[in-house]
Amino acid sequence: MSQRLGDLLVREKVISPEQLEQALKVQKESGSKLGSALVKLGFLSEEDVTNFLSRQYGVPAINLDYFEIDPAVVKIIPYETARRYQILPLSRVGASLTIAMVDPTNVFAMDDIKFMTGFNIEPVVASEAAILACIEKSYSSTQEEDLEKVMASIGEAEADVEVQDEDAELALSELEKAADEAPIVKLVNLILTDAVKRGASDIHMEPYEKEYRVRFRIDGMLQSIMSPPMKLKDAITSRIKIMAKLDISEKRLPQDGRIMLKMQINGRKKTLDYRVSTLPTLWGEKVVMRLLDKENLRLDMTKLGFEPESLEKFQRAVLRPYGMVLVTGPTGSGKTNTLYSSISLLNKPDTNIMTAEDPVEFQLAGVNQVQMKEQIGLNFAAALRSFLRQDPNIILVGEIRDFETAEIAIKAALTGHLVLSTLHTNGAPETVSRLMNMGIEPFLVATSVHLICAQRLIRRICADCKEEVEMPPQAMIEAGFTPAEAKTGKVFKGKGCGVCNNSGYKGRAGLYEVMEIDDELRELILVGASAMELKKKAIEHGMITLRRSGLIKVMAGVTTLEEVVRETMH
Repeated sequence: MSQRLGDLLVREKVISPEQLEQALKVQKESGSKLGSALVKLGFLSEEDVTNFLSRQYGVPAINLDYFEIDPAVVKIIPYETARRYQILPLSRVGASLTIAMVDPTNVFAMDDIKFMTGFNIEPVVASEAAILACIEKSYSSTQEEDLEKVMASIGEAEADVEVQDEDAELALSELEKAADEAPIVKLVNLILTDAVKRGASDIHMEPYEKEYRVRFRIDGMLQSIMSPPMKLKDAITSRIKIMAKLDISEKRLPQDGRIMLKMQINGRKKTLDYRVSTLPTLWGEKVVMRLLDKENLRLDMTKLGFEPESLEKFQRAVLRPYGMVLVTGPTGSGKTNTLYSSISLLNKPDTNIMTAEDPVEFQLAGVNQVQMKEQIGLNFAAALRSFLRQDPNIILVGEIRDFETAEIAIKAALTGHLVLSTLHTNGAPETVSRLMNMGIEPFLVATSVHLICAQRLIRRICADCKEEVEMPPQAMIEAGFTPAEAKTGKVFKGKGCGVCNNSGYKGRAGLYEVMEIDDELRELILVGASAMELKKKAIEHGMITLRRSGLIKVMAGVTTLEEVVRETMH
């Protein structure tokens, strides 16, 4: 249409050929219609374009500002189709449907809608800006009903939600007003507050071909919560991106952001932090939000779930003036919590603590925390180098990912600093091999590393429906219990109740494998011993393995044998 419309406008002497050329250039750059480009450049008004099209094609023009749109008619054409073709259903008389169009020559759009609805199509012309504005306005009101159905399935939102800027605090009344006006805002607020109430650690919003699914990770396991209507998919994603200050027009690349919220839950005001990650998938953008709730951060080391002898070893190592303490385990195994607990134990007015984190999960008073920014070259290695010029006593490195970071961290540990860090390995003995595989010399590992703690998180048995179960002694022996323990030990399980959502589990506990590097282990590291040999020697010296830590918790009635077997190796 653009070329034809342009030629017609020039032929009718409405615009000059030069103006047409300029407008085509703007159209090419912005991807809009020629009419919009001419309006943007000020060569024509919106009214001029619609009147010209109306005259030229014998199609009536309409001013949508004065037109009352029937909500029942709007529902005939899906939102996505209306946006794609820039059309708006206006009224229906018998088998005829009147639609406002930007381009009355678009036969594909008319055929498509005729096929989709079964009506005869009567086009009228309106300006692009007016149609797009009316589409948003008309469809947002029809979305109200869809949302009410969804909300009914998970309970109405009782929480006031306030998006919190680091500097500004928004008035709750304004947000309440906005939530009443915008159904999408209401639904997103409901999802965010529901996650807090259910004790979720992550929110997954996943688009598929025929379904849009919302799942929460509760106690380490994903649970389906609801399936909002497919047509709300883009609106929900855009709302989250706006809250996280992300680019809503960029849908092809992954993005990361953060949402700070103030919530009123059960009469209490809570400040919450959501880490937002978007990823383009086959059917749209998947959004994952990690919920960082300060109240769930346990800084008392005695409450984390360490066995008494393991805790004693760990505290002894972090109270040393220098050396390296490593915490290892998969993502979501509570490593950050263990490190923050160690720091709060060491955080005193006479100590300078520096941390390099990606991202900074919780803000700790009295600790100098640095957020990594890879895009400007601020990575762990660069931060560590500058830390050493900042006269630190204790350095925390979020993660040792490469040789460069490992090398600087080890040098810092050898030059009178206490270095705390994390690594992704399966167990404590394997960490030594991992450092050597990175290229660190065995003598540097042996002299700098004082202790390695491997950990996992397992689900606790729900206290409300806990009951003793029979377990064949042979099965218990195979899992790792001694014959004596298998005879006398009691095993518990959760029956499933309303409190634990019929899962039998509520809350989580930690399993810990603490390997203290003593002189005999140092000798083995120096001669390049394997992880198996190190493990054997450490067990001889009293190390409690992850499996053993789990079995102790099974006997104490904290968790089930299935959970321990699922998370640990024999």
